[in-house]
Amino acid sequence: MSATVTAPAGGSAPGMTMEKTTVRNVTFVRVLRSEWIKLWSLRSTWWTLGSTVVVIVGFALMMALIVQLVGNEMEGAAPEDQAAMGGMLGGTMVVSAGFEMAALVVAVLGALMITGEYSTGMIRSTFAAVPSRLPAFFGKAVVLALVTVVLVTVSLALSWLVTYPMLSSNDATVDFGDNGQVRSLLGVVLYVTLVALFALGLGALLRHTAGAIFTVVAIFLVIPTIVQIATFGASQLEWVGTVNKLLPSVAGAQITPNAGAFPDVLDPWVGISVLAGYTVVVLTGAAMRLKLQDA
Repeated sequence: MSATVTAPAGGSAPGMTMEKTTVRNVTFVRVLRSEWIKLWSLRSTWWTLGSTVVVIVGFALMMALIVQLVGNEMEGAAPEDQAAMGGMLGGTMVVSAGFEMAALVVAVLGALMITGEYSTGMIRSTFAAVPSRLPAFFGKAVVLALVTVVLVTVSLALSWLVTYPMLSSNDATVDFGDNGQVRSLLGVVLYVTLVALFALGLGALLRHTAGAIFTVVAIFLVIPTIVQIATFGASQLEWVGTVNKLLPSVAGAQITPNAGAFPDVLDPWVGISVLAGYTVVVLTGAAMRLKLQDA
């Protein structure tokens, strides 16, 4: 439905030109288009996306060089030793080596998508254009998810491409006929996307860029490191292991090539479901605050 604004019945004032203006209803598709334009108009978007590609490809190259060096050192070693090393430094592990750091970089973008508008006051214009507010928020989530999926997929493809010569000479390439390896690479895409959405939700909850980024880093990097140290230092405490496997980063990583880095962890799909659950809770809390509290 649309409305047309025309000149008043009494005619326009001298020197004024009245034009017909079509006013269209706010639809979710139009909100998505608006959020898409806003995202790509920010300089921080390009820096963040470029940094993500550099991190994933850079870590992959570094790991491929390590595989090359180890392969040279292990020439003539026992077959079982070579097989063990191949399991530790397989193709999927090399190609996706930097995904956890890349997830934090993309999380910065997720937080900035909403906190940037609060810091500049643009959020008031956004909510004036979309009075119900939630379509704007979920529009940001959809755009962020789409961009992240494409970004990580392209980055992994580039990583595979640039490391293939070194990996193939050591028989350590990704086997795309292996469902487990393909699933772990898809798991990397899913993991990074969920972390980005988690950061978007935190940004909407905290409405402060530094606070949101600090909290994401604490949840996905600092706290897991502390708990994992405690797990090795206090292995007799069962609750420490339980807390460790339920942490967002540890649970979600079980669907990636990093699965099984620690004992007593969740199954891959259960782990990523736990991370998805945390993300849904944060996004729901953010949506409720956006709906109930003024910008």
